[in-house]
This record gives sequence, structure tokens and C-alpha cells, in this order.
Amino acid sequence: MLLRLSTLFVRTLREDPADAEVASHRLLVRAGYIRRAAPGIYTWLPLGLRVLAKVEAVVREEMAAAGAQEVHFPALLPREPYEATGRWTEYGPNLFRLRDRRGGDYLLAPTHEEMFTLLVKDLYSSYKDLPLTLFQIQTKYRDEARPRAGLIRGREFVMKDAYSFDVDEAGLEASYAAQRAAYQRVFTRLGLEHVVVAATSGAMGGSRSEEFLYPTSIGEDTFVRSPGGYAANVEAVTTVVPPALDWSDAPAAHVEDTPGTPTIESLVALANERFPRPDRAWTAADTLKNVVVAVVAPTGEREVLVVGLPGDREVDLKRLEAGVAPAEVETAGDADFAAHPELVKGYIGPGALGPNAPVAEGAERTAVRYLLDPRVVPGTRWITGADAPGRHVFDLVAGRDFTADGTVEAAEVRAGDEAPDGSGPLELARGIEIGHIFQLGRKYAQALGLTVLDQNGKAVTVTMGSYGIGVTRAVAALAEGNHDEKGLAWPAHVAPAHVHVVATGKDASVLEAAEALALELSGRGVEVLLDDRPKVSPGVKFADAELFGIPLVVVVGRGLADGLVEVRPRTGGDAEQVPVAEAADRVAARVARLLAG
Repeated sequence: MLLRLSTLFVRTLREDPADAEVASHRLLVRAGYIRRAAPGIYTWLPLGLRVLAKVEAVVREEMAAAGAQEVHFPALLPREPYEATGRWTEYGPNLFRLRDRRGGDYLLAPTHEEMFTLLVKDLYSSYKDLPLTLFQIQTKYRDEARPRAGLIRGREFVMKDAYSFDVDEAGLEASYAAQRAAYQRVFTRLGLEHVVVAATSGAMGGSRSEEFLYPTSIGEDTFVRSPGGYAANVEAVTTVVPPALDWSDAPAAHVEDTPGTPTIESLVALANERFPRPDRAWTAADTLKNVVVAVVAPTGEREVLVVGLPGDREVDLKRLEAGVAPAEVETAGDADFAAHPELVKGYIGPGALGPNAPVAEGAERTAVRYLLDPRVVPGTRWITGADAPGRHVFDLVAGRDFTADGTVEAAEVRAGDEAPDGSGPLELARGIEIGHIFQLGRKYAQALGLTVLDQNGKAVTVTMGSYGIGVTRAVAALAEGNHDEKGLAWPAHVAPAHVHVVATGKDASVLEAAEALALELSGRGVEVLLDDRPKVSPGVKFADAELFGIPLVVVVGRGLADGLVEVRPRTGGDAEQVPVAEAADRVAARVARLLAG
């Protein structure tokens, strides 16, 4: 196959796009692979589509090898199935909703669990029909509040989603394992480093969930690893809970004047100055910080919530959101505090919260809900707010002096924290989510009535798994991992072409020789991009070649007078002069080696 730059629909840019934050976004736009249509929405141009198609081909091959069959659903879907599962509401503002001319409600699908479930329900009714795994590669839509980083967080994106259907849990385990292994093969073939981490299920639901992350400093997901092999998305990390303490010798709680101490730092400084401990200095870890947030349900209902945690930790809003999903979390505003005058900024304590708040006789309890970090175990002693300006309470003992409505994993995870499985201290890293697999169980099958008759003729609810690969994200991850300061540098198996033949000089013989070499390579099955633009300078052609990132560049120019062309790898090797007569053989052999790995 031969592409000619003289006619190819492409324009390169010398300057970075104004909204480009990361290398993949910057270079894919500059090289003419994609163009911005709207925030978080991109048009794919010919070179970009070729890369996307090659990624899709790898995904399709591995899905087929794992026994999955391909289908294709519409992206425009009716409301009713999503209403039945609760996700019409649970998705909240992230769902694109619209109405047809008759007033019927529709959505642009973010995922297709409901439609796959209904399709299988329509066609299958016996255990003999299972196990079954179906997949599609299709455009999805999510109304991201802050689309960013080009293809990494968009409002329209291409995803491969697969769904397994089994009679029982053992079948689900087998289907899940098969898809997990297929994902590892996909990302290995694409040349994408990946880490498999435990994850939360979120709005998808289910009993088990794992993410496949491409490690990179620009990733939006934070994950942890331990020397012993534990790995998890930071939202899924559980705290190692210390044992409860004996409080029998603890002094009674006492309130002290602590003027001008609205922050943890100022409180610790004053405590050490006016109320020194005999054994050691007070630290932020001795304080109980009570953080006020607003929890916004998908329906828009707003609830003020207070999270209590050691003062040396911050609240991680993503971890908190995982604990209150499908609701979203915001920092509490002035209106939230105005609605709850018992919350004294800078001096909030447990006494006004949850089960500790006083209730007038015969009145209904309306106290702000109070959740504690799991480290706040019975017997631990704290300095915390006394619910009055300039006052704190010392020696407040958890379990003796206050309780809460429950616990929540909301505190930041820090490097050095102990892994939940005891496998050593955690290290933190960042990554791009490129795949996610779920054991959904029976949530969707129950909601939509998907049953089959078992061997005894009894109706049983089917158990399901869900498996997604971000195809456009995979393209972005490949670009992030394969570039330099000059441009992209694709691996051969996903590059839009294998060889970039560059004709330099104005002599007609140069263009003729470049054309002949390109045609010969194309005839041998090598994908060639030929720069045959007659009035473009060599400098511009070389800059474009570096920007496009095709693995092998063949320069036909001044050396032609001596019967030579130059073959140079885009990265990782030296250029060599090759006789024209041998060029096709030598280049084709190098391409074969590149494709072989």
C-alpha cells in the first residue's frame, strides 16, 4: 500500500496547540493525526485512523482467540433499560440525554451492559447456550466536566466492551480469567507496559474489579505497589486498621482555650507551647481533623457530610467518592455552613456531629452525618475542635467520648504506608487506565430478567462479567511512550506506514527513483508513505518525517548520483548508505525484523 504526501489529506503544524497539556495531545495534533472538533471531541484524519485501525485489529484478534464473538450496537439508546437498572439516574450529569420529536427519552451510551443483557435474553433461554462472550468496538459518550489531555479524557471515545454470560460463579471465574489473560496479550502485543491493579467497581457494580494501567507521570490514576506484589488503584486501597486501645487509664476529656488556631499547624504549635506532653511533642497525628464536604446525589440532592481523620492526613476526594458512589463530592461552600450553624469553621469537633449531636426531647435527629477514618479506633486519644471559636478539647477518647455513623476510606494514601496484605511498604505511581474488567454478578441480569433453564428445568439468573479496553486511550498511551522532542516514533506494528520514503532535490531523476522504490516496496506488502511533494524544501520534509514518526525513513537525494540511498531508523540506530539496487531488499528485510518484534 502506497500513500503519497502530495495528495494525502494532512497538514502538519510547527507550533503546539494552545490547549495541549501532554505530549500525545500535542504531537497527534501537530502531526495531523487528529483535529479538535470541540472540547473533548476529535476528528480522526487518515494517518490517525490507520493507527486506530491497527490497534483495533490486535484487540479483535485477541478477543476472537479468547472465544468472544463480535456484535455492534447503536450508540443512541432508549431510556427504559437504563431506568430499569437505575443507571439513568446514577450516571448523573455524565450522561448525554436527549429527546426525539415525539418526546421519548434517549441517551448516548457510555457503556452497553443493558443492551447486551437484553440481546442475550431475547435469543437464549437454556444453560446449553452458555457460556457466551460477546464484544463490540464502538464509540462511547460521557459528558466529562473537564475534558483534558486530548484522547486521554474525552467526551467521545472508542472502546472495546465485552460481556460474558455464565450459569454460575465458577463459569464467571473462568470467563473472567480468560478475558484477563486476553488483555495481557493485547497490551503486550501493542508494546504497552501495563500494571494490573485492584480497583473499585463504581457505578458498574459487581464483586471484583481490576484496572490495567499504563504507568506514566501524566496519568490521571494514582496506584500503589508493594515489594511483595500488592497493586491497587488508590481508591481501592484499604487501611491497615490498628488494634483498639485500652482507655482505662486515660484522663477525662478537657476543653482548653486555643485562640487563633484554625489550622492543624497553629493548633500543634500552641499545644506544644501551652500544654506540653511529658513524653514527647504533640504532632499533627495527635489531632482529629474534621473535614466538611458536600455529597451530591445523581438526583441533585445535596447532603453535608463530615469526615474525621488524623490531622497529618488530607482527604482524597477520589477515594471519598468511591466510598459514596454513585454520588459526587464537592468541597462544602458558604451555603452549606450557613445551613448548619453548629459547624464552627476551624473548630469542628465530634460533639456536634452524627450520633454525638444533642437532640431535643421528641425531636427528630437531623445531625450532620459523621464518618471516621478506620485509624480512629476505640481507645485512641485526640485533640480536636470543641465546637466553639478558639476552643479545642484534649484527651477526647474514641469509643468513650464519641462515636460516628460509620467509617470511610477517604484519607490520602502515602508512600510508606503498609500494604493491606502485609507485603511491605507502598510506593505510589501514576498511570493511564487502558483497560478495566469487572465481575458484575447478577446485577443487570436480575434488573432485566435474564434467566435460563438449568439442567433440572429450573430458571436461574445468569451471572455476568464486563470487560473494557479504551482503544483511543491506547493510541494516546502509545504516543506518550513513543516520542522524542522532534515528534512521534511509532512501533512498526501500529505505525500508519512501515517506511517513509523522502525524495529531496529538484531533479526529476530523484522523484522517479523514489517513486520506483516506493512502488517496489509496496508490491512486496510493505506499507509506504512517499513524500513526493515537488516544491517542498528538504528541511520541511525531514521535519515532517520526524513528526510523523514512521519507523524507517529512506532518503533519496544527493547520494543518488553515486547510486546510493540513505536508510535511517526514526530512533535507536545509525543511518546507512545502501546501493539503490539493493534498497528494496534491505528495507523489506528490516521491516520484517521490526514487525517480528
